[in-house]
This record gives sequence, C-alpha cells and structure tokens, in this order.
Amino acid sequence: MKFLCNQSDLNTHLSFVSRAVPSRPAQPVLGNILVKADSDTQQVELTAFDLSLGLRTAFAAKVEAGGEITIPAKLLHDIAARLPAGEVTIDNDASENTVNLTSQSGRYQVRGMSAEEFPSMPEIENDQFVQLSAESLLEGLRGSVFATSSDETKQVLTGVHLILGEDTLEFAATDGHRLAVVETENSSESDTGEEFEVTIPAKALRELERMIGTKQNTASDQPLLVNLHLDQGQVVFELSDQRLTSRTIEGQYPAYRQLLPDRFQITVTVDRRLLIGALDRIAILASQKNDIVKFIIDSENQQLSLTVEAADVGSGSESMPAQISGSSLDIAFNAKYAMESLKNLPSTEISMQLNSANSPVVIVPLGGVKMTHLLMPVQLRG
Repeated sequence: MKFLCNQSDLNTHLSFVSRAVPSRPAQPVLGNILVKADSDTQQVELTAFDLSLGLRTAFAAKVEAGGEITIPAKLLHDIAARLPAGEVTIDNDASENTVNLTSQSGRYQVRGMSAEEFPSMPEIENDQFVQLSAESLLEGLRGSVFATSSDETKQVLTGVHLILGEDTLEFAATDGHRLAVVETENSSESDTGEEFEVTIPAKALRELERMIGTKQNTASDQPLLVNLHLDQGQVVFELSDQRLTSRTIEGQYPAYRQLLPDRFQITVTVDRRLLIGALDRIAILASQKNDIVKFIIDSENQQLSLTVEAADVGSGSESMPAQISGSSLDIAFNAKYAMESLKNLPSTEISMQLNSANSPVVIVPLGGVKMTHLLMPVQLRG
C-alpha cells in the first residue's frame, strides 16, 4: 500500500473517525483505525468501530498501490495533527505491518495490525432508504439529545426515539426527570413507502450532530440530505462521503405524550437569554448545596425572581420582568436541568406553562420549531 495525500485532509478525516475508537478497547485491534487505499477510485477510506458505533469516511489521494492495514488510532492522529502542512506519504510492505509516514520534515514508523483482524461493520441487507433533510435532523437533535439518560440500567432511555411520519420527523428523549419532544418538517424521499419509529443511542446521534454541523459549515447553497438505512437492530446514516453505523435500542419506549398536561392555569413569558444569565449566576450558589433554585412567579408585579438559600454558604436572588397570566406561585427546579433546557430552546422568548408547584412544567419556544420541554419540579420543604 502506498498513497500521497494532503496533511490537512488526513488530519480532518482522522479527527472524524477517531470518535468511534473506544478509550478501553475490548480487543486491541478496536483501538486502531482501518486504512484502505483504492488505486481504482484514487480514494483512501478510514474506518473506526467499537462494536456499537462505527464511523467511516473517504477522501481523495494519489494512490500508487492499493492495500489495507489497521494503525493505532491515537498514535496516528497525534502524528498526523503535528505534521507540517503539505504532502504526506503513507506506505507499508505487504509482508509486514510496519507503516511509514513521510512528510517534508521527517519520517515515522508505526507498528500496525493486519486488516483481517478488524471486525466488519454490519451491512444493511436491503437497499431501501429514507432521504432526510440534514437541517431538520440537526434541529431535532439539538432540541432533544440533551434529555437522554446516562444510566445504562435504563437502556431504552439512553437513546432518542425517532418517529418518521409522512412529512414530519418527531424526536423524543427523557431520563425520567425531564422530557424533550421536537417535531420538524421533512419532505423526505423514501423508497420504503412506510412510516416507522426507532430508538437510537444518544452517543451515535451526538456524532451525527457533529457530522452534519461540520458539513453545513463547508457546504454550498444546496440543501444537505442524509440517507437513512434501517435494518433489524441497525441504523446507518450517510452524508456525502461519511457514514455512521449504530446499533438500535430494543424495548418499548415510554408513552411520553401521556405525560404532557392538556391545560394550564399559569403561563409565564420571559426573555430566554435574560433568564439564562440570571440562572447561570445564581447556580453558582446552588451548586454549593443541592443544585435547587426557587422560581418565584409574582403575578401582581409581573416579575420572575430566582432565589437560592444555601445554608452555611450564603444566599442570592435575581429578578426580571415577565408576562404572567394566572396566580402567583413558588416552584423549584434542579438548576442543571433547567439550564440545559433553556440553552437548547431556539427562540428569543420562552413560555413556561404550569398548574402547581408539584406538577410537570412545560417550556416551549415562542415561534419557529415545534419544541416542547417538560421539567419535573423539586419539592420545596419548609
């Protein structure tokens, strides 16, 4: 195998696939990246796979001799990132697993492993796919992934539930304390002819979010489209020369729509950035005690106040104008959960809708995307 490529191309594509390399690989070869050079297509393909998440990308290179080998991911990426700008030559003898990296400033040798030891990523058996708007996917992911659970004992909650309708995409995520539901428009091209729903691990969707975001920054005026392939237990997203493969999560996803109240007695409309700033400051004190912040809804004075009483540490309060309909009320939230929700709402103003200090609170953006965040309040004592 021998190919010549640009240092920036090599580094960019290594950065992408390295995210699928496990920090503690179950097998030594999983700590490597599979490098394939194809002399017919004049392309180099890089693959990383942790047995659950797989990332693959390809870029143009001058391939003088085709071949494949696996190279330690961190070592290869660290070297490539520090090489000077310009042309890099990578080659190895077919009879051994030593790889040479040569730049204008020096030469490195790295011990690799045979490509035969690298596990094959699952292939989708059918050719059917759904073509999705990258913008709609990104919008839905940004408004939902943050609400997934990190508790592996509640595996179905560690993913986002995706429902493809005739012309909509619905994303839902919950960790038992909060819920995020996003509905985006999608005039998809589909050769399955079917609506479907699937739960996908948050780890994979965070990588998909990065993948789309990076492509959007370099794309032309043409809208980006993502091909989604779904098979038993596997999902594949393809965006131009990049491919993400992930297992799906089995199990019944909670009936989350039943959690959303159908009417509210109190509505608070407030500037989102003003509220984020106040919460960010007062959360400094809250973090010293129990991360609880009290929201004081003052209907008479049309004011929303945030307060913290941290015994043996101190206290603080912040106030801001708000449009309030309904009666006054004191309610408390986990500061971290409230902040994550507010940061992932895409509007200037938000509306908080609630009924009592102990019932679920719904937060929605005013205008734009159909997004609903639900927060469970924390019980106030004393």
